[in-house]
Amino acid sequence: MPKLSLGIPKGSLEVTTAEMFAKAGYKIQISSRSYYPSIDDPEIECMLIRAQEMARYVEEGVLDCGLTGKDWIEENNSDVVEVAELVYGKVGRKPLKWVLAVPENSKIKGPKDLEGKRIATEVVGLTKRYLAKHKVKASVEFSWGATEVKPPRLADAIVEITETGSSLKANNLRIIDVLCESTTRFIANKDIMKDKWKRAKIEKLALLLKAVLKAEGKVGLMLNIQKKNLDKVLGKLPALERPTISPLAEDGWCALNTIVDEHIVRDLIPELKKAGASGIVEYPLNKIVE
Repeated sequence: MPKLSLGIPKGSLEVTTAEMFAKAGYKIQISSRSYYPSIDDPEIECMLIRAQEMARYVEEGVLDCGLTGKDWIEENNSDVVEVAELVYGKVGRKPLKWVLAVPENSKIKGPKDLEGKRIATEVVGLTKRYLAKHKVKASVEFSWGATEVKPPRLADAIVEITETGSSLKANNLRIIDVLCESTTRFIANKDIMKDKWKRAKIEKLALLLKAVLKAEGKVGLMLNIQKKNLDKVLGKLPALERPTISPLAEDGWCALNTIVDEHIVRDLIPELKKAGASGIVEYPLNKIVE
């Protein structure tokens, strides 16, 4: 039986990734004692790999495919196929940012002020390219972690990733520039994508994972309504939604099925009831496939 080797990002995205796969229909069980999670699909074998290294291993063919950030693809200058963009993170669903930050009382106001300074970061390549773009010479040192605590004694500035900026503020740092924004990408080895079976398997995974993210924050609504009140109900629904309307066995009645943003439901349901809707059912969504 052919198998697809899939890299799961170890670390901050580990749990979120497993949850996303579960909604896509794949149960991944991660053990603290093993780097080889189990998955309930005999055609897939998983391996936990740091996101920082994922693109390199996929490019080399050690893994067929995997999930990593756009930033790490660029940092490693990896030549891989980006099958899908998947906007998800540990906390929220917004792109992450690599930012240049300095102490609140620093005299550094912009990239030109970095001349001759020391910068600590995990993305050395990205930072050096940023400095070259601004024609600035500075010392860039690799940081093994706890980068926020290094200024001002161990570094004049840092380039660090942030999702909310709260950690930087807590360490009395201010952002002076954004080097890049990054989202998670589902990537594959170029040669592997020439294999018909593996390509189909990878594209199926990408379709389902994108469908999971599309469904986030949405719910389904079903209700019954007399045809004479249908326009009133439609007037209460968001303008961009196109509900499915089906006739019921009882003359003069129809069923309506639609998808709406979850945060509006608490106000919407009472309005639909006032407009004549009955049998209103709200149900969760795992996937929306377009």
